[in-house]
Amino acid sequence: MTDASFHDGREAPLNLGAEDADDLQVISTLTQDAVFPITEMTWRPSERRFGLLLNRFRWEDKDAASQRDRPFERVQALLVFDSVLSVASQGVDRSDKDMVMSLLSVDFEPGEEGAGHIVLTLAGDGAIRLTVEALDVTLKDVTRPYQAPSGQAPHHPE
Repeated sequence: MTDASFHDGREAPLNLGAEDADDLQVISTLTQDAVFPITEMTWRPSERRFGLLLNRFRWEDKDAASQRDRPFERVQALLVFDSVLSVASQGVDRSDKDMVMSLLSVDFEPGEEGAGHIVLTLAGDGAIRLTVEALDVTLKDVTRPYQAPSGQAPHHPE
C-alpha cells in the first residue's frame, strides 16, 4: 500500500478552509485571476457573511494541462468569508451591474485577538476590505471545470 500523492487528488473539486494567514495565502494563490460579475458579490450583515461566486482559473492543473496538451480550465467556485463585521470598497462602482472584476490577491491584516481586515485586491486599483472578528474563509468549487474562454493561462508581466 502506498500513500496518496498530490496527483491522485488534483481532478477533485477543491473544498478548502482558512483559519490563519498561511491558510489564506493558499486560497489567495488558487483564486488569483478569478473573475466575477459585480452581481455575484453578496454581503449578508445579519449572517455576518460575505461571498463571491468566482470563475477561477485552475492553477492547480496548469502544469498538467500544458504537459498533456489540453486546454486550460476554469471552474466556478464559492469564496465565502464568515465572522464579517463590515464591508468597504474602493474603486468599485456598485451601480454598474455589467462590471466584471478580476481578483488579484486575498490578504489578511491582523488586529487584536484574532480580529483584523481581509483585503481583496482587484485589477484596476479596486479593493474590498472586510473587517472580521476572526479569520474564517472557505473556497469550494461548485461546478465541473470548463475550458478557459481565452484558451490561455493568465499572465502577469514582470
